[in-house]
Amino acid sequence: MPGYSFERYLNVRSAYGASFAPGGTSLSFLTDITGVAEVWSVPVNVDAQLPAWPNQLTFRGERIAEASFSPVADSLLLSGDVGGSELTQLYTLKGDGSTLKELTYEPEAIHTSAAWTPDGTRIAFSSNERDRRYFDVYEYALEHGTTRQLLRQDGNNYVGRYAPDGEQVLVSRYETNMRNQLLLVNTITGESRALTPEVVEGPALHAFVAWSADKSGLYLLSNRDRQFLSLAWLDLATNELRYLREDNWDAEGLALTDDGRRMALVTNEDGYSRLELFDVSTGWETRRTLAAPHAALPRGVLREISWSSDSSRLAFTIDSADDASDVWVWDVERRLLWRATRSALGGIPQTAFVAPSLVRYPTFDGREIPAFLYLPRNTESQGLPVVVYVHGGPESQSRPIFNPVIQYLVASGYAVFVPNVRGSTGYGYKYQSLDDVRLRMDSVKDLQYAVYYLRESGIADARRIAVMGGSYGGFMVLSALTTYPDLWAAGVDIVGIANFVTFLENTGPWRRKLRESEYGSLERDREFLEQISPIRSVDRIAAPLFVVHGANDPRVPVGEAEQIVAALRARDVPVEYLRFADEGHGLVKRANRLIAYPAIARFLDSYVRDRE
Repeated sequence: MPGYSFERYLNVRSAYGASFAPGGTSLSFLTDITGVAEVWSVPVNVDAQLPAWPNQLTFRGERIAEASFSPVADSLLLSGDVGGSELTQLYTLKGDGSTLKELTYEPEAIHTSAAWTPDGTRIAFSSNERDRRYFDVYEYALEHGTTRQLLRQDGNNYVGRYAPDGEQVLVSRYETNMRNQLLLVNTITGESRALTPEVVEGPALHAFVAWSADKSGLYLLSNRDRQFLSLAWLDLATNELRYLREDNWDAEGLALTDDGRRMALVTNEDGYSRLELFDVSTGWETRRTLAAPHAALPRGVLREISWSSDSSRLAFTIDSADDASDVWVWDVERRLLWRATRSALGGIPQTAFVAPSLVRYPTFDGREIPAFLYLPRNTESQGLPVVVYVHGGPESQSRPIFNPVIQYLVASGYAVFVPNVRGSTGYGYKYQSLDDVRLRMDSVKDLQYAVYYLRESGIADARRIAVMGGSYGGFMVLSALTTYPDLWAAGVDIVGIANFVTFLENTGPWRRKLRESEYGSLERDREFLEQISPIRSVDRIAAPLFVVHGANDPRVPVGEAEQIVAALRARDVPVEYLRFADEGHGLVKRANRLIAYPAIARFLDSYVRDRE
């Protein structure tokens, strides 16, 4: 039995999403100290021995999704939703938290990817208020409080960064989740210019775009015509894209200072992040490598990198498997690193948390599937109850980050096995495409071979293996239970897909086209989608199932959960179901997590760990 209650694990806090105030003397960040993500700020004090006490700036009681300081004023731009609906609205907030002003007034529409002009007078954003299927680009003028449309197009158009003169704004038009086109929109004339070609097949993702110091081109990450996202240069005069590095891992983060002189580049190497810093003031070819805080950083995932306005400091979030997520700051000039926030660990010693080992196991076609294996401390690593924990996406990757559910299960005596089955990102475009449309069930077969590996290695007690996952991972749970019913002692499905047809019919209209590129379309592939939907084979489920869903879920509507629950109850298969009226796609509010996850733990203990 664990030495601490599940509540203690769920009380481990996180801090992330840092943004420097214009003067660089403070930074904002998001944290769930109050039970849901709100905006806080903290002084930037390199000489302090401990992080300063933070100041809470918002008190909505609902999730804040993003917060960023104006480049010139003590004011923040926020986005937030209500009840997990993802119908985000935009707000401005004074730096002391005294005044919160709503900028958008269409509660049934999404307002997202907002960006400040360099002079802080205007804000560009994307919204589907015209038509819920499409995102247009708008601009809000703070002085007059007026909004005008900059770009109207029947597609998914998301705002990037403004040009340094504020007269143009970058826009990313997505054809699929992994294929987009870059455009430059003139904010005065409304004219748009394509910077990259429209690609209908193969990899073509362009991300983290930023202007160079001489404004002649853009640095970005791209995988057009290659396997991995790599650092590239886009010449604005010719639209020629030229790769600057040849890496066999995805570059996953890029940030340039406002003057384009300093660059931070993050690479995802087998799930772990590596940070590099460069002076590119005279171009990439004459770059100078800057010192980066490699040895002092916890091993894990580095994300949300941002520079201070004076280019001297870099803020980023570090998330590691055995510690809370926090904001760190690196002072490039003084070569000093400090932890700007200190998230509480729920009263649990850090030494109680477990870091995973990275393993690979063989699957049916000879490929090696990467996975993270968490083992309980001070026990024999043989004959254990095991939870196979499957990520969502499927265009995603399980990473070695803090997960309170995994840590509690490991402390309770379970091994937790976290595979990156085919279709996962981070291992090249070919690997990512191995589960597309008609290949969907091959990824489920990778779960079958995970069980074989766990059995043959002796780690698992073959009678005590459960499968758990959320969103697409929830589909994987249901599909594993229906396709390989004899392998599992139990399953946990969180906001999962039970029926691909009803999922595509009912998901948010802005999402359907993007999802069909991965799953298949109702027009071309309906029969196949019906065939592989777990609901069609629900009579094969023999293992007990626990289902969790939010009533406001815009991605996987709650009807998916209710179909599978009703079918199992009709057959008297043990099924427990929790529906939360104030949640969307997943559980955001701590109060609801404190209900759901201890109940899941009791369920797993009953049907898996304590099974005789």
